[in-house]
Amino acid sequence: MFSKILIANRGEIAVRIIRACKEMGIATVAVCSEADRDTLHAALADECYCIGPAAAEESYLNGERILSAALISGAQAIHPGYGFLSENARFARECGRSGVVFIGPDPALMERLGDKTEMKKLVEGTSLRPIPGTGVLRSAEEALAEAEKLGFPLMLKARSGGGGRGIRLLRDPEELRQAWSLAVTECSAAFGDGALYLEKYIWPARHIEMQILADEAGSVVCLGERDCSVQRRHQKLIEESPSPGVSPAQREALTRGVTEAVKKIGYTGVGTMEFLLDKEGNFWFMEMNVRLQVEHPVTEMLTMLDLVKWQIRTAAGVPLRFTQEQISLAGSAMECRINALAPGKLGMLHVPGGHFVRFDSYLVPGVEVSPYYDPLIGKLIVYARSREEAVRKLKAALCELVIEGIPTNIGEQLRILSGEPFMSGNYDLTLMEGR
Repeated sequence: MFSKILIANRGEIAVRIIRACKEMGIATVAVCSEADRDTLHAALADECYCIGPAAAEESYLNGERILSAALISGAQAIHPGYGFLSENARFARECGRSGVVFIGPDPALMERLGDKTEMKKLVEGTSLRPIPGTGVLRSAEEALAEAEKLGFPLMLKARSGGGGRGIRLLRDPEELRQAWSLAVTECSAAFGDGALYLEKYIWPARHIEMQILADEAGSVVCLGERDCSVQRRHQKLIEESPSPGVSPAQREALTRGVTEAVKKIGYTGVGTMEFLLDKEGNFWFMEMNVRLQVEHPVTEMLTMLDLVKWQIRTAAGVPLRFTQEQISLAGSAMECRINALAPGKLGMLHVPGGHFVRFDSYLVPGVEVSPYYDPLIGKLIVYARSREEAVRKLKAALCELVIEGIPTNIGEQLRILSGEPFMSGNYDLTLMEGR
């Protein structure tokens, strides 16, 4: 097991990883930008190195500075969290060359899995069905020719990255012509890769993802599905597990298919396979995320397994100590993402408590919420024995959560939870249309 780990991230996920390391007896090294010198993750770590100005390109995305901090501190491994360098195969490869373990998949495999068109080829021969689409397209003209074969409506997507960037809904050839250059520019700026491809538009549908955990010996367990269908402009707002739209028989079939695909790929660590569930009950494979997900606490609350600790263990070569049959998915877990609507200085903070209520955040009174980074400031997660009770518990916790000095989306989250579609569980990706 590692004795010291550097956390190449900031905010709530850096705090989350530091806490897991402390519980495992592992020393921690934080990195921070000049804007984050006084934040919680910098204070909690055993050591902290400032790696540059506020702009992410000069700090949290600067792999050379982060790796230098790891070598100076004597860290044996780097945990990337999510976002920033978490899916950067080049950085992972440089870590390996420097004798530092990158807590994630092998760089060569990461490269293949990070290419969404290549990922679909990897699951060929398994029971998973990829969404019909194209390979990487070289020009708008080639895209138009392929679009005519597939038929509109279509989705224009980025080969690399995530977070909804580059995604465009195309209803006709004119929309494709208008969207092409904008999407290329957006993806080039966000991921350093402007490659695009087309997929059939499956609508209405639920966004379902399956959490997996695998070790170097080839053991794979699926930790249940999460429903991430409450989204605005491809940004998730609320997640829950299990999904109210997935039957036990569907869950069992999806578990078999995902396990088969993960074993075929030879994946190690935590990962997530993402699907669209159409109104006929068909699962359509989209992509695989090769990192810790923002919404991982939902699965942790449901299964009572610490995914961060197991991610660290599997990276160190520790085998899994449980089988698929030992995973319990009883009850219901839900998460609300709390976003800052504008930067500002936090005044009063009151965090809700109670049985199985969790708030993952970096907030402390007086902290400055920076305009330089993602607006996510916290995640409120609950668990209960039934979905109905979980909804009530989450609403009660939102009502108790007080964040002063910074405008947030707490009110909107309450309205969503109180609406009939969510209360009944009869919702899909159309829920936030027009909101």
